[in-house]
Amino acid sequence: MLALDFCKRIAEGVETIKNTQMDAITRAAVEIAARLEKGGILNVFGSGHSHVLAEEVYARAGGLIQARAIVPHELTVDLEMEKSTLMERTDGLAEIVLATHKIRNCDALIIVSNSGRNAVPVQMAQIARNRVIFTVALTNLAHSRSVSSRDKSGKKLYELCDIVLDNCGPVGDALVPVPGKDYSIAPVSSIFGAVILEMLVCCIIETMISHGTEPLILKSGNLDGSDEYNLRAIEQMKERFPELRDVFSVI
Repeated sequence: MLALDFCKRIAEGVETIKNTQMDAITRAAVEIAARLEKGGILNVFGSGHSHVLAEEVYARAGGLIQARAIVPHELTVDLEMEKSTLMERTDGLAEIVLATHKIRNCDALIIVSNSGRNAVPVQMAQIARNRVIFTVALTNLAHSRSVSSRDKSGKKLYELCDIVLDNCGPVGDALVPVPGKDYSIAPVSSIFGAVILEMLVCCIIETMISHGTEPLILKSGNLDGSDEYNLRAIEQMKERFPELRDVFSVI
């Protein structure tokens, strides 16, 4: 059955991630933890379907409060697939996205793009590098290396970030070949990307605790008493880092 083949390949992929990406995840976690301890924010950006991975680390049960999803609506596929596809190839849009989100030098930025070839993620990485913002690429190296860049620089995302996390997926994203057909099915960049991001969050939290810093963590809003706990945790963050009051004024 194709469904069981998918499960087998997912398990193999997670094992590959564990065996090949742990060093990069750990190095990224150390850098990000140091920034959070000083009042920084973990920003995560993704366009197209990658926007779900930006949301993976924001306002999640068991997740970091000092995290923010950068999800401009025009770059998601919620309403118009063709529009978002064209928008993420648009020269200059990354500058607007960064200008409206005000990422600081003390923050960290994860840029998620499976192909890593389009103008918006590439230019976002280049602008962040110029501004000395710590960047992490979450991408598919096999896919990215097999295609040309669509950015005017000729660069791809993995060539511009401080640390690269490879989702270890197949070229084309679809994981399961269909016998007798010339296509594969079951894309995995979201699944493997979420695994990597949650591994990273675990390592960030573990690193902060090892430094004697109490990380600010959210509980599920569907547990009894969690609303009160989360409000206290958010207030603790704002007391510890007054400069974040405006950034997180909506929660």
